[in-house]
Amino acid sequence: MLRTRLVLGLASLLLLLVVVGAYAVWTAHELGDGVTGKVITHARGLVATQRLGERADRMGILLRQVRLSSAMANRQEFDDAQRRFLADLREQSTASATDPKRSALLIAIGDKFDRLVERANSPHSSELRPLEQMKSDETVLFAVGRAIGKLTDYDTAALQSAQVEARAVTKNTTTVFALGVGMTVVLAAFFAWTTSRALLRPIRQLTASATALGEGKLDRDVPVTSRDELGELARTFNIMASKLRAYRDMMTKEAQHAMRTMEATLTTTPDPLFVVTADGKHTARNPAAQTLAAMPEFSGGLPDPIKKHLTEVLGTGEHYLPTDYLCVVTIRDRHYLPRILAIGDHVTDFRGAAVILQDVTKFRLLDDAKSNLVGTVSHELKTPLTSLRLSVYLLLEEQVGELNKTQRELVETARDDADRLLRILNDLLDLAKLEAGMTAPDRAPVAVADLLHEMATEMEPIVTAADQSITVELVPGVAEMVEVDHDRIRHVFINLLANASKHSPEGGVIELYASASGNDAIRFGVRDSGPGIPDEAMPRVFEKFYRVAGQTQKGAGLGLTIAREIVVAHHGTIACANRPSGGCDFHFLLPVKFTAKP
Repeated sequence: MLRTRLVLGLASLLLLLVVVGAYAVWTAHELGDGVTGKVITHARGLVATQRLGERADRMGILLRQVRLSSAMANRQEFDDAQRRFLADLREQSTASATDPKRSALLIAIGDKFDRLVERANSPHSSELRPLEQMKSDETVLFAVGRAIGKLTDYDTAALQSAQVEARAVTKNTTTVFALGVGMTVVLAAFFAWTTSRALLRPIRQLTASATALGEGKLDRDVPVTSRDELGELARTFNIMASKLRAYRDMMTKEAQHAMRTMEATLTTTPDPLFVVTADGKHTARNPAAQTLAAMPEFSGGLPDPIKKHLTEVLGTGEHYLPTDYLCVVTIRDRHYLPRILAIGDHVTDFRGAAVILQDVTKFRLLDDAKSNLVGTVSHELKTPLTSLRLSVYLLLEEQVGELNKTQRELVETARDDADRLLRILNDLLDLAKLEAGMTAPDRAPVAVADLLHEMATEMEPIVTAADQSITVELVPGVAEMVEVDHDRIRHVFINLLANASKHSPEGGVIELYASASGNDAIRFGVRDSGPGIPDEAMPRVFEKFYRVAGQTQKGAGLGLTIAREIVVAHHGTIACANRPSGGCDFHFLLPVKFTAKP
């Protein structure tokens, strides 16, 4: 079996490595505990012997000083040196207990040292003449130094012997390692050669069959030439190939079914649908698209507004899903909202897009009717309401007679309600015009810093009356100029600042800021210190006539809707979010420079 051959080959390599490793461990142990220990011991003995020689020299100097002067200090210093020498000698004798020859040399040094001490302490030494006394002292000192020199020679010779032994052990170890490595390389080469012969041929056959399988040739099987693991692999591969053939047949049937289903779906889809490739060629159309493509407007392909967005989708791979009626394409008496979906399939390597022209004619007519109705009703109500306001103001000015207290209160209530109705009608008329796109923004360059300070100054009286404060923050890096319709953008700022003041407590701070945003845009925003907006109401705050539940502030719910339409008319976006520290942040993005949409 293949497994048995691999195990035997690897086991032989492992055994050889274990033998070489065991020898390496034994050699390292011997080198560390034996030879290295000897080197360290003799080196320490040599250092200690040198210290004995230094102490003996010192005692000789001190002995001469004692002979020249009988001062008590010199004698005391000599006695201290004598004790230190004896202490070192005893320490060396204890350390050399296992070395008889070194012990004998240390005993000889002790004998010579005893003679030196006896000579130094002899009471008859003072009877000798100075020259004779000096010769006698030098003779004893020379005997001590000669004994120490013999010990030094012994330690030096022992240290050199230990070094020679260490080099011999290292050489033997290197030879054994080289032989072991050579045998391992030879055995590994033999094992690799025999294993490759047993593996390469079946693997080549398996590789060829796998390559054919990858090319879609599922009918090629692998020859089964053995009963080992490679033979089992070949049998398993053949079983897999047979299952893939069955799966291919099944997927072919399902693909045919899916194609028929897709054709039926395209046929029954009422909206025109074009499927185009990455180079803009049409690959599929449903019947509604065939009818539309036969019109003169499609003689050069898709209309230019659709072509522009189709090119962007094919280039970026992102869907184009407009919801604004300003993006509607009108073909004769029908209105279509183009929706372009990016298509990518890695299996078939198809890349393109699906262009769906959603027929919004009915919705467009209903929206126009609604806007016209709101505009007409608002306009028709504005004239009588203006007369009614004039009459109420004349009554308050008492042009037709004096009013008592109760009459004045009733007339003032009627005046306030008439003013509120007139504001609502004006908002409805402005909203109808904005939604219908009747008036485009009259853009002009405006300094960002001047715009913010102007809005803050205009709101200052209202904020101060509410015992609040307003701050202006211009984040570094923001553009100096922006192209906007000053009057309409003023409406957005005033609406957001007024709302912030309404919902901020006394002593609250309102932050008006501008910061740079990506894609050459500026982010304007207003932060309040109020309670924030409930999460469930956040998606609806810009809807027409929507008011947050439980809100006590008066209003018709049109201000934020008008602000949104103004921002959208400037090709911007508006949103809001609750702040982690409390309050709400209403912000909108405006492009620095105006680019007209097609």
